[in-house]
Amino acid sequence: MVASVLSPWASLPQATRGRRYAEAAAPTRTEHQRDRDRIVHSSAFRRLVYKTQVFVNHEGDLFRTRLTHSLEVAQLGRSIARPLGLNEDLVEAICLAHDLGHTPFGHAGQDELNACMQDFGGFEHNLQSLRVVDALEERYPQYDGLNLTFETREGILKHCSRANALKLEAQEPHGVAARFLTGQQTSLEGQLANLADAIAYNAHDVDDGVRSGLISLEQLQSVPLFAHFYTQTLAEYPQLAQPHAQRRLLYETIRRMLSAQVYDVIHTTRLHIAQAGVQHVDDVRACGQRLVRFSDAMQTQSQALKHFLFHHLYRHEQVMHTMDAARQMVRELFDAYMAQPSMMKPRFAWRAQQAASPAARARAVADFVAGMTDRYAAKEHVRITGQQLLPAAMN
Repeated sequence: MVASVLSPWASLPQATRGRRYAEAAAPTRTEHQRDRDRIVHSSAFRRLVYKTQVFVNHEGDLFRTRLTHSLEVAQLGRSIARPLGLNEDLVEAICLAHDLGHTPFGHAGQDELNACMQDFGGFEHNLQSLRVVDALEERYPQYDGLNLTFETREGILKHCSRANALKLEAQEPHGVAARFLTGQQTSLEGQLANLADAIAYNAHDVDDGVRSGLISLEQLQSVPLFAHFYTQTLAEYPQLAQPHAQRRLLYETIRRMLSAQVYDVIHTTRLHIAQAGVQHVDDVRACGQRLVRFSDAMQTQSQALKHFLFHHLYRHEQVMHTMDAARQMVRELFDAYMAQPSMMKPRFAWRAQQAASPAARARAVADFVAGMTDRYAAKEHVRITGQQLLPAAMN
């Protein structure tokens, strides 16, 4: 049944904990609708179109990017939020913003930048996403960042180490990092955005992996979640076994797989909400466990799919070769900018040159590198080093 009003345990837009800088209410939009719109119009959001999901831009026009991934996460998030009576606008805002801090070249870029920053506080893309909306976007004369609501910012910060939580708490007492110190949960909308992310990337990485030729439909038969709906689809549409119909077979299998996960989350979450007896968003935060979740059976199947993708796609020799080149580019760009900050864009160069400590200088460099698209990072690397580590089409 589709919910027509927000549930008592939803994050009500009129009950927002507000923004760090007070603003008058918008005449035609809720606070979380405004957050979504600010995110969509941000520079960081536009740059996601040229940031790697799994396959770098030069490898094909139809592979997912961080932008298309974020749109798919938002669609799944809204589809689950509505029947649960959750705040769809808040879910959408969190989903669209969750990867704003991602580096070029996917997880390889993040891992290498973290290694570069090891002596300066480290780097984590999730924390960087919050940093983007809080400080790095420059759109308004009154403040840095996008000045989003507490609820959106809290949802963006999905993970946080205790050390980073303590730093954030010192800057913003009882703020978005407090729950990592007190053991509380985020809102149901934040929990949903996190799970929608996992559902989306598992499904579209199957699609991209098969399209790339790095994994096959035959290999995927070892994955129970995929194999079940593959067999079901063929039983209903045997004509899809023909070679020319393989794309339709794959799409229909993924569609059914996605639907099963969505319905499982809706059903399981309703059960956990009822069992926990929550009646308000504060009850959700005080709950000792996440309430938006898969059933145990679906969680096992989802983990099996994730395990398959890790070993057969993310660790495929071709992907690893590209990612090794990406790591080298990120490392050499970081080292070059640390040695000569003037090579960066003016506002980052100024920050690095004015930095009161090596850590502050390194953070300015990390902010610059993390904000790059894949193609810009490749061009910069060629400009600075004269080496072309990826094909010319990248440039």
